[in-house]
Amino acid sequence: MQPRNMSMSGVVDLAAVKAAGEAKAKAEQARAEAARQAAQGGGAGPAPGAVPPSALVFDADEAGFERDVLQLSAEVPVVLDFWAEWCQPCKQLSPLLERLTVEANGRFVLAKVDVDANQMLMQQFQIQGIPAVFAVVAGQVLPLFQGVAPEQQIRDTLAQLVQVAEERFGIIGLEVDPNAEGATGSAPAEAPAGPHDALLEAAVVALDAGDLGGAVQAYKNVLADDPGNTEAKLGLAQAELLARVQHMDPQQVRSAAAENPRDPAAQIAAADLDLVGGHVEDAFGRLVDTVKVTFGDDRDAVRLRLLELFEVIGADDPRVTAARTALARVLF
Repeated sequence: MQPRNMSMSGVVDLAAVKAAGEAKAKAEQARAEAARQAAQGGGAGPAPGAVPPSALVFDADEAGFERDVLQLSAEVPVVLDFWAEWCQPCKQLSPLLERLTVEANGRFVLAKVDVDANQMLMQQFQIQGIPAVFAVVAGQVLPLFQGVAPEQQIRDTLAQLVQVAEERFGIIGLEVDPNAEGATGSAPAEAPAGPHDALLEAAVVALDAGDLGGAVQAYKNVLADDPGNTEAKLGLAQAELLARVQHMDPQQVRSAAAENPRDPAAQIAAADLDLVGGHVEDAFGRLVDTVKVTFGDDRDAVRLRLLELFEVIGADDPRVTAARTALARVLF
């Protein structure tokens, strides 16, 4: 993973050299202080300025980007999660990133950027599809990955990020004080678990572990007892989509789709890849166009896949509404 500069014209001057030098000095001081405390037997408690765990994950926007991301990146690597409420793959990736951030205990932080509310940032980072994940270290932008990736691959990427921050910029992250919040007052009462909460939780755990078959079965178990469960319907559609694309060769799939515009199987596979990559309108448009040029069982197979992809995004999304209208025009 090699760092590279990205044009941020219109946002702020990154001032990378200065930030790296200051970060290196801070890191050396922190290491010296840690060594001193260890020599004295430790037990000194969290360092002054230690942050609570809740500060490790936060929302970022255009107005506060310089303060909340660029300046902070001189002290700790800032991972940027570009997401949107309508993006179902984002709803799988974001909780995983949040969990890994908490596990890292201050070695990096996670800034969540809603692309619908921050169009300028999306343009500045030249994002073509979401979810998209970047990092900023000492003002330097590092592209990490786009779309949903297996947990171990994400862990490896974040480990490389931490290594780059330490070795190239001397940044060792933040001190975290687990007792900084919730020390006074009683903990909030937990809501009673619903009848299918355990199964839904099992599905989420399976997704996080990359066990897509287990997640599909867990969602199906919920729907067997509660066919109208919206969360299980959306989760099942998402898990089945991820299972379909898990072992695809993207280059081969897209080449086959380009060479065979009337082949329903080729277009269906490419549409699945489009959706996982966050290219929702491309996926829908591809299948609507394929319905136009197919007949009989082939047309029905394409139509049914399009309906399945509608489930992944959600019926209330305006792009689903538009695609339903386009499909109706083709069919009728």
